[in-house]
Amino acid sequence: MRILLAEDNFVTRKLMVAILSQYGECDVAVDGMEAVDAFLMALEDGKPYDLICLDIMMPVMDGFQALVGIRNLEKERNIAEKQAVKVIVTTALRDEKHAKMAFELGCTLFSGKPIEQEKFEDELRKLNLIK
Repeated sequence: MRILLAEDNFVTRKLMVAILSQYGECDVAVDGMEAVDAFLMALEDGKPYDLICLDIMMPVMDGFQALVGIRNLEKERNIAEKQAVKVIVTTALRDEKHAKMAFELGCTLFSGKPIEQEKFEDELRKLNLIK
């Protein structure tokens, strides 16, 4: 599995990389712009990501803007919804307003922080990304 983690907080990034790297190659972006660029490069290389974990509150470009950019790139390339990358929005903004917005913009799952490994891995299983 190819994974992209977009997270600006060092401690959270270390924790998430430790969890995710057990399941595949894990690339890291520290802001939304880097995430969109990495996603585009992966598409152009013919090695698209299977999963993107996307924080909302990041510098340069926030997670919502990055999610829109990623979904727009998929549309431009006629990537079918079934083949679209799975996106888990990971955020400390755990309220209904932010969850609703994330789903409206095209996220697959919404996960609050702090990340609990067992619960997060259950979410990966629900997406059939791990066993």
